[in-house]
Amino acid sequence: MEDIANIRVYYNGEIIPNTHEGVSFVCECPFSFAIPYSTSFIELQNGLCVNIQSHISKRVSNILYRNPMQVFGGLIQFQIMSITDDASMQQMFYIYRQIRFHVPVIELEEEFEANYEVDDENDDGDLAGNPAVQNEADAIVSQHPFGVPSFMRTLDLEAMHAPEFPEYANTGEGNVAAENGEFSVGMEFGSRESVISAIKSYTISREVDYTMYESEPQTFYAKCKGYGAGCDCLIRASLIRKKACWEIRRYNGKHTCTMGTISQDHAKLDSDTIADAIRPLVEADPSIKVKSVIAEVQGRFNYIVTYRKAWLAKQKAVAKVFGDWEVSYQTLPVWLKAMTVKMPRSHVQIKTLPVYRESEEVQGVRVLHRVFWSFYPCIVAFRHCKPLVQVDGTHLYGKYKGALLVAVAQDGNQNIVPIAFAIVEGETADAWEFFLTNLWRYVVTIDGVGIISDRHTSIDAAIARSNGAWSPPRA
Repeated sequence: MEDIANIRVYYNGEIIPNTHEGVSFVCECPFSFAIPYSTSFIELQNGLCVNIQSHISKRVSNILYRNPMQVFGGLIQFQIMSITDDASMQQMFYIYRQIRFHVPVIELEEEFEANYEVDDENDDGDLAGNPAVQNEADAIVSQHPFGVPSFMRTLDLEAMHAPEFPEYANTGEGNVAAENGEFSVGMEFGSRESVISAIKSYTISREVDYTMYESEPQTFYAKCKGYGAGCDCLIRASLIRKKACWEIRRYNGKHTCTMGTISQDHAKLDSDTIADAIRPLVEADPSIKVKSVIAEVQGRFNYIVTYRKAWLAKQKAVAKVFGDWEVSYQTLPVWLKAMTVKMPRSHVQIKTLPVYRESEEVQGVRVLHRVFWSFYPCIVAFRHCKPLVQVDGTHLYGKYKGALLVAVAQDGNQNIVPIAFAIVEGETADAWEFFLTNLWRYVVTIDGVGIISDRHTSIDAAIARSNGAWSPPRA
């Protein structure tokens, strides 16, 4: 009996996410049976179908494992793990063997769909059916526990803008000198960047400029541009390892010069400095207009910067707050996985492409090609809408271009309900076929649903390839 696992199945029931044990499964009539550890994913699907007594031919569309995890104090909390292939089956059996004395039964939640045509060829590259993508997403998710998403937390702006190392920020005798805006020997800063930022801010506010004389990992040395020609201002800061801070080691006093020409801009007022200055504005409103950035800079620094510099500063501020394009694409599987964890019956399909270097494929690296997703509440909402969907696409104008495809429906009160989305390489026939195929498979699922479009040639081509799914008499 050691090679047998006891299974309890909850089907078409309810998932309660926040109980004292974590996730709980509930249904009217759960049933139990036993399976050997050698059972494959397909065999499990077939066994579940056999155990459901119904005159309707049904197919398992989703298998969720109530995964027990030991936390501090030996307590057990349950989380959801999707069972999608043989690899995840073996992972489930491994967890069960490790903890079977505490949790003697494997609990599964199943969702069954009627009117589903089984396709033996799995060429959709979906998140659930592609072991490589699934394993990569699971590995990332395991490093990022999903409680309340970070973007849903209340921002504490005062704490966020506190000094990086408050115990070393402007401590010692430098406090008195700092009150009148001047540096003094002994002033301390938390990092090299904070020293340079303070020097930049000083020169901008005094309408003077400096030349970097020495810039090393442990030293920063700058002189006034008019040094030796009527102004003796210089400043030197060094890293003090014993204090773990940067300290002003030499300062000849304030500038006795002014800039030779009157300018609307300042050489040291670069896009990085502006990005740091407008960061709170970008956090509050990422869509802030460039002209508002220019106005903010003028009000704070009394300089009018160029449109390009303000635009570049905004891009840098957005990247610092939300991550740049590369980071955003890299974390996309994490967010999609988080969505399916929080809403298990949501559907995600990802297609990726290999990366080639000099005609050789780079192992372990893939790039996004297409992604389709539909939230479970949208899928449920469509069941109560008119049997009609409208599809359209719009171009994306970010760094990597592409197109956003959207499907909407309408309820009985004339309200528009978005039901599915996709990001694709463009409005091509292949891209529309990818979107419409997944829309039919995971959201529509029934015959007799019409489609409205602008009859773009790519949409017409995709409908022609749909084997009649979007054509009369089925649509």
